[in-house]
Amino acid sequence: MSDERVFATPAGVTLGPLADIADGTARNYVLQLRAGRFHGFVVRQGTDVFGYVDRCPHMGLPLAQTLDAYLTPDGSAITCSWHAALFAIADGKCLGGPCPGQSLTPWPVAVRGDAIVTG
Repeated sequence: MSDERVFATPAGVTLGPLADIADGTARNYVLQLRAGRFHGFVVRQGTDVFGYVDRCPHMGLPLAQTLDAYLTPDGSAITCSWHAALFAIADGKCLGGPCPGQSLTPWPVAVRGDAIVTG
């Protein structure tokens, strides 16, 4: 297995129960794959989940400096804790900050039964 960072995962990987993420919050996931280590996060809004690669398009850094701290205090947007960039939860588009015209890299995830799985 490699320690290289990868930016995609295979489909059908079960991440865990939907209940592991409180509604209106986000959770970090690190998956060790043969090709390397994947870092991503999932935001939950009700029964909907939105996944993104944990990498700011502005500087290439992970978004959260504190584990699972991906959202603004009111939970309305994703934020980069390094430069205060804001991103829409539903599509990852930059809403403000040093990232105009850029977006987060989507990580396809879905809810199947009670579990979150990669798509």
